[in-house]
Amino acid sequence: MAEAQSIPAGSSAGGAVAVAAESTVATRMSAPPSFDVADFPVPHGREEEWRFTPLERLKGLHDGTAVAGGSAKIEVTAPDGVTIESVDRTDPRIGRAGKPADRVAAQAFSAFEKATVVSVPAEAVLTEPVRVSLHGEGGVTFGHTVFEIGAFAEVVLVLDHTGDTVRAANVEFQVGDGAKLTVVSVQDWDDTAVHCTQHNVLVGRDATVKSVVVTFGGDVVRIHPRVSYAGPGGEAELYGLYFTDNGQHQEHRLLVDHTAANCRSNVAYKGALQGKDAHAVWIGDVLIRSAATGTDTYELNRNLVLTDGARVDSVPNLEIETGEIVGAGHASATGRFEDEQLFYLMARGIPAEEARRLVVRGFFAELVQQIGVPDVEERLIAKLEAELAESIG
Repeated sequence: MAEAQSIPAGSSAGGAVAVAAESTVATRMSAPPSFDVADFPVPHGREEEWRFTPLERLKGLHDGTAVAGGSAKIEVTAPDGVTIESVDRTDPRIGRAGKPADRVAAQAFSAFEKATVVSVPAEAVLTEPVRVSLHGEGGVTFGHTVFEIGAFAEVVLVLDHTGDTVRAANVEFQVGDGAKLTVVSVQDWDDTAVHCTQHNVLVGRDATVKSVVVTFGGDVVRIHPRVSYAGPGGEAELYGLYFTDNGQHQEHRLLVDHTAANCRSNVAYKGALQGKDAHAVWIGDVLIRSAATGTDTYELNRNLVLTDGARVDSVPNLEIETGEIVGAGHASATGRFEDEQLFYLMARGIPAEEARRLVVRGFFAELVQQIGVPDVEERLIAKLEAELAESIG
């Protein structure tokens, strides 16, 4: 599996695997972030932020023809002390973590009726996760959720998406000074679901955020995490695991905007693909602004192609406006399943099917361990086993 720190634009691994990489983030967005959907032109697929996305499969989320009329069952369970509110769009807490960055996110902001605000008080140390379960029950749905984490609080959030819907949503994570947040977002949709969501993360002074995004289901899933820093000393760790199956399009587009001094970010996403027309897209943008001296950042994307007919587009971007940093780098690697690894295990008496499972489980093991919620880890391991059984069996 070849790996590079600097990859020329349009490079290709040949066969069923295509890898692209670019060196700048100058064309990240065709329009500046805005709450107003009218500020974004209808995309046609030639724009930088849409060139990999199958627009015809978004069911009208991108051009305004998708009209809310579906339903989704949402349940929030939280320990004592956590406040859960339903508010309208005039609530001053809405939008603090960032604005919509594309037309779908702006459409979601314009279309939601009520937002859910989950507030964790300052200095609270939660011994159980806050769990938000969303089950799609058909049709088009829009949503907006705000997680307000008080200063020096310690919180684990689990966001679970299941069922069938065409959904666009914005999720905000407003993390107070010195707070510690771990958020696990699981996309385990039915095969026909469409899900586009923007995650805005505002990291407070000396705060720590760990995000783990896990994507298995859905026809089209497009997730856009965006991180910025409200003060110096903040840390963000962004992990992702995805298994892209026959005909699925899974797209993860990240932006880490280093806006304050002495902050750190680490990005590591891994994906496996199998089946005809399986398509995974990973875009990793890191921007280090002139004021962000002392920045330390690294981003990594690795992909394992299990069968012919799958395609990966992996684009790491790094833009630096100051030379006074600790370090900055990126790497992207895509490769086929290697027969040498199988031979090594089979030579030690391990059957071929079990050897393949061991290789893939080992590929994902580090990221699964980052979840830190035992029941979620067990569920995802079982899901991974089911996917592998389909591939191998």
